[in-house]
Amino acid sequence: MKNNKSFIGNMFHKNGRALGSMGYFALLMIVFLIGAPEAWMRPNLHQSVFVMMPTLIFLTLPLVFLVASGEIDLSFASTYAVAAYVFAIMAKSGIDPALAILAGLMTGTAIGGLVGALIVVFRLSSLVASLGVLFLLRGIILLLTNSRSITLLEIDSHWIYPVLVGKFYGFPMQIFWAAIFVIFCYYLFTKHVFGVHIHHVGDNSVSAEQMGINVNAVKIKAFMFVGFGAALGGIFTTLITYTFFPTQGFGYLLLALAAVFVGGTPYWGGLGTIVGAVFGVGIIAYMEIGIVAIGWSGTWRQFFNGLIILLALLGHRLHGERVR
Repeated sequence: MKNNKSFIGNMFHKNGRALGSMGYFALLMIVFLIGAPEAWMRPNLHQSVFVMMPTLIFLTLPLVFLVASGEIDLSFASTYAVAAYVFAIMAKSGIDPALAILAGLMTGTAIGGLVGALIVVFRLSSLVASLGVLFLLRGIILLLTNSRSITLLEIDSHWIYPVLVGKFYGFPMQIFWAAIFVIFCYYLFTKHVFGVHIHHVGDNSVSAEQMGINVNAVKIKAFMFVGFGAALGGIFTTLITYTFFPTQGFGYLLLALAAVFVGGTPYWGGLGTIVGAVFGVGIIAYMEIGIVAIGWSGTWRQFFNGLIILLALLGHRLHGERVR
């Protein structure tokens, strides 16, 4: 009996942050189910969430790696747009969409690497420097496009469209790609040496360096992964809507960061949870639509987003202090 209790106690201790996020998600679903049972039982409501969630997952999970390493990146919202622009302009010019997608992903990854190198090499504050890059890249996109959108109505005739964003028994294909991405990120964060290095660097970079870990390389790779995730999100959004918008990505900036922190990854580094981040994405995604479903004004959304973030941070802080 004691062994069972100790096992359960250890399980809760090790996975407390993920379980806490799961609890917040379950509570949110119960509240919305009670508030609007008829709307909540309609499959169309959940399908609309499934359309939004993959993009947020592509943005949020790489941020878990970066925040756990002790850094932050705000420029991903503009990297999202730059990569989508590269994809859209190439596909519009007649280049094979599969090659255009590859070019967009390479662009996002390269931008992430450049942002990481800028911050690591010159020892700049990642918060302030990435904020500058956020506006710089957005300005470049607005100048290149003259603030005009690019439509890709013919893209659905290419084989890549149904594979990436088509329907499979009523479910959007992007939810399956997001699931594969979640599995990959979980393995990379918890089982792979890169994830181990991320934890060590975020917990104590000096100690990690003394252990032989190339701290700068680990952080730059984390920035590159954020750029890759942003590119994925931008390309998928462009495919879903058939259109590239110069302002796209800005709306996901605060949502993705909120999902990271609500999901149980603390801002001080050294800790993180992929499973918790997925539930964090679920909380944010359902919050966007749930408040309207129960008949409240959309202005309540900002209030509850802020309230949940604060409650989640307090809960994760009370769960346990940082251990070096």
